[in-house]
Amino acid sequence: MGGEHCYYHGRLRGVPGSWVALSTCHGLRGMFSDGNFSYGIDALSCPPPLPPQVRRGQRTVQTETKYIELMVVNDHDLFLIVILNTRIVLVAMETWSSQNMVSVGNDPLLTLRDFMKYRKESIKERSDATHLFSGRTFQSSRSGTAYIGGICSLTRGGGVNEYGNVGPMAITLCQSLGQNIGMMWNKERPTAGDCRCPDPWLGCIMEDTGYYLPRKFSRCSVDEYLRFLQQGGGSCLFNKPSKLLDSPECGNGFVEVGEECDCGSHVECARSGGACCKKCTLTHDAMCSNGLCCRGCRYELRGVTCREVTNDCDVPETCPGDSSQCPHNVHKLDGYMCEAGQGRCFGGRCKTRDGQCRGLWGHNSADRFCYEKLNSEGTEKGNCGRDSSGQGWVQCNKQDVLCGFLLCTNMSAKPRFGDLQGDLTSLTIYHQNRYLDCRGGHAVLEDGSDLGYVEDGTPCGPNMMCLDRRCLPVPTFNLSTCPGTSICSHHGTCSNEVRCICDADYTGKDCSVYDPIPDPTPPEGPEKYKVLCSKIRTEHFTMGRSFLTHFSTSSIHTHLIRHFDRKNNHSQHDGYMQFKWLLFKNIHI
Repeated sequence: MGGEHCYYHGRLRGVPGSWVALSTCHGLRGMFSDGNFSYGIDALSCPPPLPPQVRRGQRTVQTETKYIELMVVNDHDLFLIVILNTRIVLVAMETWSSQNMVSVGNDPLLTLRDFMKYRKESIKERSDATHLFSGRTFQSSRSGTAYIGGICSLTRGGGVNEYGNVGPMAITLCQSLGQNIGMMWNKERPTAGDCRCPDPWLGCIMEDTGYYLPRKFSRCSVDEYLRFLQQGGGSCLFNKPSKLLDSPECGNGFVEVGEECDCGSHVECARSGGACCKKCTLTHDAMCSNGLCCRGCRYELRGVTCREVTNDCDVPETCPGDSSQCPHNVHKLDGYMCEAGQGRCFGGRCKTRDGQCRGLWGHNSADRFCYEKLNSEGTEKGNCGRDSSGQGWVQCNKQDVLCGFLLCTNMSAKPRFGDLQGDLTSLTIYHQNRYLDCRGGHAVLEDGSDLGYVEDGTPCGPNMMCLDRRCLPVPTFNLSTCPGTSICSHHGTCSNEVRCICDADYTGKDCSVYDPIPDPTPPEGPEKYKVLCSKIRTEHFTMGRSFLTHFSTSSIHTHLIRHFDRKNNHSQHDGYMQFKWLLFKNIHI
């Protein structure tokens, strides 16, 4: 199977479980496996011209980096396809050919902050995550950093990584994207011992140290991703991209120019859609081949649920009746009440102090008096953040105390996420004939985020919400409103796209038109038509150009950043082509 230019990947003829990835650029090099052993082909680096040598070695943690290119190429076909079900699709690339557009220093976190600012202000292409690759060596125990759970966010959906050998670079990118979708480093889990990697020889991707080119996520990493999705994170991952950077290709799972359908590879088509689609052409009488609103080569009826809600701030998506694709995944507009009026929707999640305390420390939020007492003092034990010098603490104004330091009850000694910095706040206060337990701590993630503060969007009073450790009236958030004299005419929900999602039997931009859905007509024969509510379609993420998991077909839209040094353009371009299976790159040599 030929790749673009001089890159090829495939299998050994007649050898099940084998894989091959070769490059004929400037000589033959590559890697192949018979399922038991890996074989590397590479030219020696000594000055006298010598013929290429083929060397054989068992899989070890010290596999040479020169073989990494092909391992990356093959990851989506062989190693990670069975772990997660997400396709990583390259949708854009940017080359910094003359100068860096942001300051790239030794501190990866500072570089990331500047890069995310540049993305927000200057990058017009839409993507779920944007990552920068740099030739600079960061002063960090790892080769980069990324925002935890930042996927889909314009200001937090990204990371920075060192550019280098293809294999380690692929793992670094995989780890960074893992952080973007809510995965933690194993050492940051208090129960990491319960998350032993299923592959002790090669290790798992989110291990902190000690393994070379791991190929799998641990069960805990997968569970963290699922939990991230179920809590409302990653809503953009369910939306299929409208364009790809790569040239149209039958078999990539995307319907492109000149195609009527595309059910994917032979294996994917055999699993779903192959009876309706042959060589990217619909079979006789077929309306569709795959998609959440395609069943038996026919469109599902209007109103059939194709994506269930994941939490209180989500809205269900239903089939339109004239398409095989489920509508874009959306959630309720910020400001909706949730959890029986105890929380507010913000960014697709229901924000409550109780929920944040349970998630971080395992128990509910402390009494309001704890916030009033401690956060007004402006000490490490209670405050509204650091002062401008970065050395002291800011006292919360009386109206802002519920938006400052997060105070909980009976919490564990260590946070479930992040590293504990400083001492725990642990104070018992006698108030109105009862003892109040007031506890808190600074749980800091690798990206610098301190989870020890009340999150933006959390209610702090009647018609009030937290923002940047201040308690503000909801109207000051300038939340948009959907059409209608009342919100969606009382027959729908206003989404984050400021569009009405109408209830069943209603339609129109403001859901004011009554249009009842007709009862389905049973087909001839004993089988009667059944309206099926499809299971939650979630998508996860693995490393490589295009991966699938066992939940469904959403995609991470990615943006690639790359920089070529004028002095070494050709060799670095070859390195880029070897790495094109990955998502984002800024080569700064």
